[in-house]
Amino acid sequence: MVISSIKPSNDALPEAQQVPLAESAQRRQLIQASRSVNESGMLGQNELVLLMDRATHRPIIRIEDRETHEVILQIPPEYVLRLAQDAHADSAHITSLPADT
Repeated sequence: MVISSIKPSNDALPEAQQVPLAESAQRRQLIQASRSVNESGMLGQNELVLLMDRATHRPIIRIEDRETHEVILQIPPEYVLRLAQDAHADSAHITSLPADT
């Protein structure tokens, strides 16, 4: 199998957020820890999945079935993420309203 390198244009790439060095190191440690847990078989048929919610930019921890990818447990739950997203949208809307004069 041959995989060639494709250099995307800068226009196609989303603007990357700068992550402090200490936070970046913590993220790498979390990823390595989750890999170790998954490789150990401690969760049996399940696996630990770490991700970032795109809308709220909050970390999510999931336990998923390895084969079906069904979510067994998620922290924070989906409804909490939606509440946070709605609260953020509401606060942005309120601050953009003109002041009564």
